[in-house]
Amino acid sequence: MTPRERYLAVLEGKPVDYLPRLPILMQFAAEWIGSDYGKFTEDHRVLTEANLRCAGHFGFEQWSTISDPYRETEGFGAVVTHEAGKGAVCLKPPLADSEDLSQLKKPDPEKSRRMRDRVDAIRRYRNHDAESHSILGWVEGPAAEAADLRGVSNFMVDLMDNLEFAAALMDLCVENALRFAGAQIAAGADTIGIGDAVASQVSASIYETYILPRERILVEAIHARGARVRLHICGNITHLLPGIARLGVDIVDVDHLVELNAARKAVGKATALCGNLDPVSDVKCGSPESIRLKVETCYERVGNPFMVGAGCEIPPGTPEANLLALCKPIAWRPD
Repeated sequence: MTPRERYLAVLEGKPVDYLPRLPILMQFAAEWIGSDYGKFTEDHRVLTEANLRCAGHFGFEQWSTISDPYRETEGFGAVVTHEAGKGAVCLKPPLADSEDLSQLKKPDPEKSRRMRDRVDAIRRYRNHDAESHSILGWVEGPAAEAADLRGVSNFMVDLMDNLEFAAALMDLCVENALRFAGAQIAAGADTIGIGDAVASQVSASIYETYILPRERILVEAIHARGARVRLHICGNITHLLPGIARLGVDIVDVDHLVELNAARKAVGKATALCGNLDPVSDVKCGSPESIRLKVETCYERVGNPFMVGAGCEIPPGTPEANLLALCKPIAWRPD
C-alpha cells in the first residue's frame, strides 16, 4: 500500500495497515535540508525538495505546498518580501487605509508570481511521482484572506461595524480561492487545504452567518472538481464545531486547545480528525516515549477515521527523534 493509497483509503472508510501521518512542516523542513525559511517561501524547488526529503526520512503520506499566508495577498497587489529565517513578510495590507475594493488587482494563478510558484510546486511533485504520495494544495479561507488584505484589527472591526463591506471583501476572496484551488487541482493536487485561522477569533454567530457559508462554497467547488478538503483553523475552535460539522470537509485539523472527544462528537465518523498534540510542549519539548503515548491516546479516544499530526506546524528546532516518534507507524484498528 503506497502512502497515497493509505491516505485515500482512510478517507473512504476502508481498512489500512497503519494510520496516515500528516505533519505540517515549513521552517523545520527548510532548515532540515540546510536551507532557510525565506527561500522555502519563495522558491518551489526548495519547498518541494524539503518536503520530499522529509517525507522520505520521517515517513508521512502527504507532500505539502504550505509555506505562508501571503500567496494570494501578493496576487491582489500587496508588496510581499522575504527574509532569511523569517519567511514571507507583507509590508502593508493593500486595504489597510481603504475600503475601495477596486484598488485590488485580480489575481491570476498562472501569472501572479507567488501563486504560480505554488502551482509549480504541485507540478514538480506530480512529475516526481504522481501516485506515491497525496499532494496537498492550499488556499486561504475567506476570513483569513480578508484579514490579510485589510489587516486583522481592521477586519475584526469590520465584522462588528461594517458587515456589508466585510461580506463583499470575503466574496472577492472566495472568487479568487476558487480560481487558485482549481489551478492547483488541475496541476495535480488531490487535496486542498483551507486555512482560515482568524475564524477562531470570532463568535459562533458571526462564523455561522458570514464565514461558514463562504467556506461551504469553497468546499463544494473543490469536491466538484474531484479533490478532498482539509480544514485548518488554528486555536480553540470548540465554539465553531457545530458549524464546521455542516461543512462536509474530509479532514479537520484539531489544535491542542480543543478537546478531541468534542471534535469527534461534533463531526461524527464521516470526517477524519488530525492532530491534537501541542506542537511545542508535546512535540518539540516532549520525549519520543511521551509523543508515542500521546498519539496512541488520541487514537483510542476518537477511533477512526484518524490521522496523526500536531495541532499546527512542527516548530523549528524540534529534535529529529521526536518527529520520527510522531511519524512512527501506529497500526490501524477497526472500531
